[in-house]
Amino acid sequence: MEKKETILLDAVLLSVIDKHAFDAKLSNGHQFVAFIGRDDQGGVRPQVGAIVRVEMSPFDMSKGRLVIDQEQ
Repeated sequence: MEKKETILLDAVLLSVIDKHAFDAKLSNGHQFVAFIGRDDQGGVRPQVGAIVRVEMSPFDMSKGRLVIDQEQ
């Protein structure tokens, strides 16, 4: 069983890149690209300015995946 190393962080969406990607910023000022996962593409789309949870690899902090809670 493969263990995936990820960290969950809160970020603010700054702008829309396309229908699957956003420019985002962490509270420490680090900017990166946040992508909507394939499983979440049919769900609720976050708006610019929203505070979202992102899943990032500690090895590549240039991109992250939006974690969309389906129960909200």
